[in-house]
Amino acid sequence: MKQTDVNPLFRSLDEQGEGMVSKAAILARLTQSGIATNDSRLPGVLSVLESIKGNKVSKEGFDALLSYGGTLFERAITGQLVIPEFTQFSQEVQQIFNTVLDNREGKVADYIPQLGRVPADKFGVAICTIDGQRFCLGDVDDAFTLQSSCKPILYCAALEEHGEEKVHRHVGREPSGLSFNELTLNRIGLPHNPMINAGAIMSSSLMRRDLPTADRLEYLNSIVKALSGDRQPGFNNAVFQSERETADRNFALAHHMRERGAFPEGIEINSTLDYYFAACSTEVTANNMSTISATLANGGVCPQTGQRVFTKETIKNCLSMMYSCGMYDYSGEFAFKVGIPAKSSVSGVIMAVIPNVLGIAVWSPRLDACGNSVRGVDFLTKLVERFCFHNYDSLVESKKLDPRRVRNERESNLIYQAIYAASIGDVNELKRLVAHEHDLNSADYDGRTPLHLAAAEGQAEAVGYLLKQKVQHNPLDRWGFTPLDDAIRHKQQAVIQLLDGDKDGPKKVA
Repeated sequence: MKQTDVNPLFRSLDEQGEGMVSKAAILARLTQSGIATNDSRLPGVLSVLESIKGNKVSKEGFDALLSYGGTLFERAITGQLVIPEFTQFSQEVQQIFNTVLDNREGKVADYIPQLGRVPADKFGVAICTIDGQRFCLGDVDDAFTLQSSCKPILYCAALEEHGEEKVHRHVGREPSGLSFNELTLNRIGLPHNPMINAGAIMSSSLMRRDLPTADRLEYLNSIVKALSGDRQPGFNNAVFQSERETADRNFALAHHMRERGAFPEGIEINSTLDYYFAACSTEVTANNMSTISATLANGGVCPQTGQRVFTKETIKNCLSMMYSCGMYDYSGEFAFKVGIPAKSSVSGVIMAVIPNVLGIAVWSPRLDACGNSVRGVDFLTKLVERFCFHNYDSLVESKKLDPRRVRNERESNLIYQAIYAASIGDVNELKRLVAHEHDLNSADYDGRTPLHLAAAEGQAEAVGYLLKQKVQHNPLDRWGFTPLDDAIRHKQQAVIQLLDGDKDGPKKVA
């Protein structure tokens, strides 16, 4: 076999030019990219590797890996993910973590007894990119309750159900300039914003009012699970009971809102507050919270599952609120210095979002005077000092590191990702691109669309999926050929039947 006939990717891994690639080299390249070898989006990769005898993989075995791993596998080992030099990025993050570890300022929240019992020295940082690259340090698998970090989730769910106009008839959009549980409303008698207690209680009152209480709680649980990459959240009943027993201020807020006519008609205060307390008492880990943050960074699509949880419009509104109101009384200073959307919680977690790049969860229970994690604020401040993540870093010349690929390059590559996925029959990748609202009719320089390539390569499942997506059935490439022409020329009978048999598609050509 001529060297030029070999897949360039295979050739790049075959450093000795012997026509074989080390299994260890393949796994190392995958791990260095930030994608775990047991990632649920890479079904069969490990089993294919294990089925190959010896420590080396032939070209045929490598082609099988590409087939099972799909586009994600190839993008990972070729450095085509959102942070291509992920190992270097992780090393920089590790240095920041080590520096912040010595910061032992602040005090653990104790107004709820259960919160005060959390070990003060706990510290975890978890990062998940929009491509599902992961890096974790410290106590990332310890469970903690959402507390105020549930507020963006409640707000998003209310927006999804009722829309922006209706939701904001009942809650404002301005920073309050006051404590998160201050007994005050805005000038028209509404909570100032969804990121303070009064606003989150209002969001709770709007969610699935048509369902019984148990079903409403199950609905909330399903949302957190979907945002977390299909990981089941926990529930801390002791914290829930403590929330109820120490909730005089929240009850006062609810009655004050009802007195001012802020609630929709028919709201029952006790059940609304119980729903809010249940949201606050939901348990996650920093690992799971980073996936939630990454789902927000990814425009509402969970990177781990490809499931769209919230619409892009909902995410835009939520991130705007987090940016201006998410860090209690420190929100303005944080927006100025750090410049990214974030939401803190008295449980010690801060969920932070770098839109179109990654999500971060920093968990450390010691809080400052504003109720924010001391280490969390310190870590994120140093992260933005090191990397070009501030919302307005693009406006100034800077010596900061930028771990991202160029945005325009990434977007232009979507066309080629779709075409390649169609050519190898990677329907999961096509579904991912659809979730990101990529137009599957987009063509390359030669006018070749995903349907052209799927038809030419005989990828009947991909052709069927594209047809269900209502793509154009008879686009012409630069030589005047349609997908059906390609299928006939390459004698792909199953594809011919799909294209020629569709009443809305093109007619069979001679």
